[in-house]
Amino acid sequence: MYRISLFITAGILVTLLSTARAEPGCDDCQPSLAPRLWIPDGDPALDQLPLKDSRAEVRINGPIAQVTVTQHYRNAGTRPINARYVFPGSTRAAVHGLTMKIGERLVEAKIKEKAEAKQIFEQAKTAGKRAALLEQQRPNVFMMDTANLMPGDDIELVLTYSELLVPEQGIYEFVYPTVVGPRYGSDPFQVAADAAWFANPYAANRQDGGNPAATQTSIQVSLDSPIPVQDLISTQHKIQTDWHDAQSADISLDPAETLAGNRDFILRFRLQDQQILSGLLTYSQDDENYFLTMAQPPARVQAGQIMRREYLFILDVSGSMHGFPLDTAKSLMQQLLNDLKPHESFNILFFSGGSNILSPTPLPATPANVQQALATMQNYRGGGGTELIAALESAYSMPRDADTARSIVVVTDGYVGVEREAYDLIGKNLHNTNLFAFGIGSSVNRYLIESMAKAGAGEPFVVTEQNQVAEVGNRFRRYVEAPLLSNIRLQGEGVELYDLEPADIPLMLAERPIVVFGKYRNAGDSAGLVLSGTAASDSYRVELPLRDAQHHNRAELLPILWARHRLMRLSDWAGGQVESNRSAIVELALKYSLLSRYTSFVAVDETVANSSGTAKNLQQPLPLPQGVEITALASRAMPEPELSLLLALLAAVSGIRYLFRNRSHACR
Repeated sequence: MYRISLFITAGILVTLLSTARAEPGCDDCQPSLAPRLWIPDGDPALDQLPLKDSRAEVRINGPIAQVTVTQHYRNAGTRPINARYVFPGSTRAAVHGLTMKIGERLVEAKIKEKAEAKQIFEQAKTAGKRAALLEQQRPNVFMMDTANLMPGDDIELVLTYSELLVPEQGIYEFVYPTVVGPRYGSDPFQVAADAAWFANPYAANRQDGGNPAATQTSIQVSLDSPIPVQDLISTQHKIQTDWHDAQSADISLDPAETLAGNRDFILRFRLQDQQILSGLLTYSQDDENYFLTMAQPPARVQAGQIMRREYLFILDVSGSMHGFPLDTAKSLMQQLLNDLKPHESFNILFFSGGSNILSPTPLPATPANVQQALATMQNYRGGGGTELIAALESAYSMPRDADTARSIVVVTDGYVGVEREAYDLIGKNLHNTNLFAFGIGSSVNRYLIESMAKAGAGEPFVVTEQNQVAEVGNRFRRYVEAPLLSNIRLQGEGVELYDLEPADIPLMLAERPIVVFGKYRNAGDSAGLVLSGTAASDSYRVELPLRDAQHHNRAELLPILWARHRLMRLSDWAGGQVESNRSAIVELALKYSLLSRYTSFVAVDETVANSSGTAKNLQQPLPLPQGVEITALASRAMPEPELSLLLALLAAVSGIRYLFRNRSHACR
């Protein structure tokens, strides 16, 4: 009886899940954009988890981090497989290398235009050759395809990237994302050309907190600084630190971190006496001279009230926010609302598949109105889709007084794939409203959070734990009180500057250094750079003589970092205009060997390994990020009634398995 009930329940469950989504690469399925729960197909000859471990070796030297990521694949089954793995990266990562190691053979990947790289990979796969293809799906999401992994194969794929660490309030932060959170697509049966990865399968967490799709994750950091380091912490992982001296240390994960790959690894540190690594860094390559300048920001001065202020909060209450993320978001909202002044006004738009507004008109931030808002917010538990664009459109359509300065504040985990659409919409409305974005959770979609803030001339914030709420809320309040610097300009004296990134330096809100990449030529003996601007109470001017420039601390990475920052402007922050920049993006990425929206790395081992040419396509399932519950998947794949039935069936299957275990123990 138990066995029949289990088969019937499991059969219904599999039917629901398979109708919700079909897996990309699946030989006999139709694709869709909805992520689903991972259910093994029961083939004992098939290794369904070929990625065995992922290792990150990080070198932080001065303000530059260079990261080497090694993905180890092994086919422990008896059938050849083609495996696909979706993984995250830093939003500012300049990915500039990929190698494939098969035994003692080492194959260097080549950078090609995306279509050409795909064609080379497919031809190698058909010919039975081992191959790897690395593609960018989003600036912070990458996809690795491997072909013809034979039974017993051990293959290492090693990618390298670099990025610049820019401190805020004197705190340096290095972020190494470990898992991609599920993405919501409003039409799950219409596959966008660059969004098939949305449908990646996810494995649910076990009751003991483990996850069947979790891979072994190791992170090693070598930190070297010209100034003594202090306050070194990891915000989401336990670490072990081996100090060589006050300026250098080796950091690794604590052995207790057995599930390290389900949340971002975040390392923070300060330098002695709150110093930052400001100054000028130069490097010459291929008859061009590159520079990077980082200048200390001015002290923040409180500005007087100029205009009445109104805050429109857009709060994500969708299925992926259920539980820990929404609880954290509510704590943040309580902090932000309590910090409002009585002469300011506010409103809240709650959104998931649809949206609800707290009040038809903005409310004065009186204690009574704030308490009413907090009470209303507590009624939301998290469920449904994540229709962010519709929520933004509703917010921008709300009337406002001409003498009121409105700020929109978006609070979300960012598990949607509408970064470019959001960027365009926010940019079109920048003339009357700026926007701040708060990312909530252990593995936030930082690209969306940063995109929205960039387009809205605001600032991005990320809250990974509830104990960070007060600190982040205070930072937000300082930013909206008064800007730090305006009319910022960088000029050369006795030298010609060109190809500056950014070309125009925007209004400065955050307490982080002013950072400019560029090139220079025709430098005289007394040449230098002059950075100037208008501060709240005085003028701002910094002189940087070229003769004092540094030439070490990974300066050879300056050309790559300059190119990556130009790609950010042409591609990441271009919104709907990115297609018009295609030729410039391709030319730049090919010249500097950089992964981009239109270029990919491809590696082919010319030895024919699979003469039959047949292999099973597999998509490596991912663990759910820490704090994200099963509703993040099911709510995207099916309507609410089917979701309720699915959760009930999962509970039933779990209960029946429990009965089986108890019965088998009793019979022994």
